[in-house]
Amino acid sequence: QVQLVESGGGLVQAGGSLRLSCAASGRAFNRYVMGWFRQAPGKEREFVASISRSGASTDYADAVKGRVTISRDNAKNTGYLQMNSLKFEDTAVYYCAATSTSGILTSRAGAVYDYWGQGTQVTVSS
Repeated sequence: QVQLVESGGGLVQAGGSLRLSCAASGRAFNRYVMGWFRQAPGKEREFVASISRSGASTDYADAVKGRVTISRDNAKNTGYLQMNSLKFEDTAVYYCAATSTSGILTSRAGAVYDYWGQGTQVTVSS
């Protein structure tokens, strides 16, 4: 049982940076694998990044690898997505997600995640 709230989105020029935050309510935040997904208008939801319970393992989509860093601070019940060198193609609503599913370190599959935030808009101007 966890509620997720994203923040940090906004309008940024191409080449700029944003840090998205995902604040989680409830205890035992470190029992949840975290993920970030995005959805552009008229497009399917796509995987961005995932991080293991301890933060030791991460996974990134090829489209963002090298430009994005996922992290978490379990003491603050918060996950982060640092985005650098932003491109127009990064424009989307970004969602954080969490799952308590056992036996996984990270996951690219949206169906695995039990809890989702409301999303935060990221708009990159060209």
